[in-house]
Amino acid sequence: MQTNPAQNLQEVTMQLTALLEQVKLGVGGDTVVRALQAALDDLSAIATTDGLTGALNRRGLIEKLDGELDRAKRTGHPFSFAVISIDQYHSLNEQYGSVISDQVLKNLTGAVLSLIRSLDSFGRISPNEFALILPTTWLDQSDGAIVRLTNAVAALDWASIAPSLAVTFSTGLTTNMKDDDADKMILRASQALMLAKAKGPGSSAALDHGLLDFDPGLDVGF
Repeated sequence: MQTNPAQNLQEVTMQLTALLEQVKLGVGGDTVVRALQAALDDLSAIATTDGLTGALNRRGLIEKLDGELDRAKRTGHPFSFAVISIDQYHSLNEQYGSVISDQVLKNLTGAVLSLIRSLDSFGRISPNEFALILPTTWLDQSDGAIVRLTNAVAALDWASIAPSLAVTFSTGLTTNMKDDDADKMILRASQALMLAKAKGPGSSAALDHGLLDFDPGLDVGF
């Protein structure tokens, strides 16, 4: 669901102001406490949601990733992590403009959110990049998930947005390792993404070991 952070923040601020007035007046009791908690929950959701797409924002995604890393360390269960980048997004933006490119981001997000499991997490971590957390998923299993997402995005009616428009994405995959933190996983998946882009649009690549020493001159096709 798409959100308007400014409008939602204003609404929650008004609710909190009204509830605080009730507290000052000593009225409401448990009802006010429950309403305050609900308003605080709404405020937390606004702070971790991308206003354009309705996906998690970078902060929200990293919070989920930190939580999944903690869970994996406790249980020993693996999980997969992907960074997804829309191919040739900057060229798309230049050719069609920001309104169309924003709609591309929204439609891709809608397709992904309609397919992933309730325990998965999907967020926008940069202007044209998203990240996907797949709990209790081996790296080879995550390949199948990415294929399903690729097919779903390819099946969208992009021509209804702009004539001759076609959208693909590339994916970098990794899995959790000993002593990982969120930054390490994002960096490793981003390096896998560079390998995927070097193979061409719509490709994917995986890293299940340490970080690579990349050639700065590698043509990754951004």
